[in-house]
Amino acid sequence: MKTYEVVREIPNCCGNNQMRDVFFDEITCDDPEQYVRSTVKGEIGAITSERLPDGSLRLFVEAAGLFQKFTFTEV
Repeated sequence: MKTYEVVREIPNCCGNNQMRDVFFDEITCDDPEQYVRSTVKGEIGAITSERLPDGSLRLFVEAAGLFQKFTFTEV
C-alpha cells in the first residue's frame, strides 16, 4: 500500500462567493479511485483523472450536482 497526502476541493457555486472548502488528509490505500468512491456521498456521475508531471494524481468527480477535485501526492 502507498501513503498519500490528499487535498479535496469543493468549490462554492454561490454567486459573488469565490470561496471553496478544502480538506487535507493523509491516507494509505492501493487504489485512489476506490478511495474517492468510498468517500464521496451520493451518486457519482463521472470520474476523470490527470497525472501531473510531478507524479501527483488528480481525480475530478461530479457527484450529486457537486464538482470535486482530489489531488493525491505520494508521501
